[in-house]
Amino acid sequence: MLRSKMFFLIVAATVLLGITAGFTNQNNENTKVRNKSDHHLNWIGAWSASPQSPYDSGISQEGFENQTVRMIVNPHAFGDQVRLRFSNTFSLQPLTFGKVGIALSNGGAETIPGSQKHVTFSGKQSITLQPGAEVISDPLAFKVKDGQNLAISVYVPEASGPTTWHRLSRQTSYISESGDHTDEADGNVYTDSVVSWFWLSAVDVLTKNNYGRVIVTLGDSITDGHSSTIDANLRWPDILDDRLDKKYANKNFSVLNSGISGNKILRDSPSYGANALARLNRDVLSQTGATDVILLEGINDIGHTPHTLDSGKIIAGMEQIAAQVHAKGLRIYAGTLLPFRDTTINGYFTEEGEIVRQEVNHWIRTSGVFDDFIDFDKVMQDPEHPQKLRKEYDSGDHLHPNDAGYHAMAEAIDLTLFR
Repeated sequence: MLRSKMFFLIVAATVLLGITAGFTNQNNENTKVRNKSDHHLNWIGAWSASPQSPYDSGISQEGFENQTVRMIVNPHAFGDQVRLRFSNTFSLQPLTFGKVGIALSNGGAETIPGSQKHVTFSGKQSITLQPGAEVISDPLAFKVKDGQNLAISVYVPEASGPTTWHRLSRQTSYISESGDHTDEADGNVYTDSVVSWFWLSAVDVLTKNNYGRVIVTLGDSITDGHSSTIDANLRWPDILDDRLDKKYANKNFSVLNSGISGNKILRDSPSYGANALARLNRDVLSQTGATDVILLEGINDIGHTPHTLDSGKIIAGMEQIAAQVHAKGLRIYAGTLLPFRDTTINGYFTEEGEIVRQEVNHWIRTSGVFDDFIDFDKVMQDPEHPQKLRKEYDSGDHLHPNDAGYHAMAEAIDLTLFR
């Protein structure tokens, strides 16, 4: 009888521990592996871009055929292996990649000779993505350094049709003449360019004994880097990552950008993407190894017509985002909405909208719904005219910051939040 009781207690304790471990690790499931030396290896997100539907005209509508697209990305984490995620989320037809390559960027469309490697999918170089589907590549031995640009080249042999893309990359992508040019290093065949990314939605790296955090920034054009210098990686999430790397050396912090220009919390738009609630799981909660979220959305709900002039509706949306983030075991911090009086965007500012912005900011500062808040409004406002952007931080449209403004936003974030 005693042995039976002991056996029952051991089994019960084992089950309980297993359940507890399952809840603790649910967000990082499948992100850890072990090597033969029993060292922990973690897959973490190093870069991301939120997919958008194609426009009614222009390059995203026209797509590509028998061409290679070379995209430059700036990873925010280091690792010895890499894998890529591609999205055909907003296409109505299958998309075939004939070949995908990754290399170290050498500036412009050039790559560093000898750094090029082929990316495979279940061991094959070619893959077809069905409409609405995403795909993750096989792990590839490729040393990724934090802050060293990568060139990812995708050959599309057949007509792609309208493409899933990320419109406002603030990073130049290069489009080739006809043919597969994934392996070419000199870049001369890349005769056209555009400031957008296509299909690529994430870059993950495998890193050993990671003690850092993966911070996902959910936002609109201010997070997307509108008006920042092209090809300079001066969006505020980029600068935040640089600060974390300096403060917590060798901890492998990563800041992922899930901003979409014009995005709103409550309403979809053909131009500005699915609303933040609708894209939360795809663009934020599914990021590999995510631990934290910074939310900066709501100003477009107020400014875009039809204006949302009920702060309660915006607040309810923010509460739901916080609830879903917390349900996944992540921490979330909210940024207060920046000043926008006198913006040059026609019809964007209204006196009623300014009242709503103030009400939302007061709630962010006092509600306690978030793990903490970041007072971007206080840092970015003109001391003499608090409803306006500081002149030295203004890109010129009185809504979007310039490079100095994005730097000030990143500096406003207390890094001890991420100890």
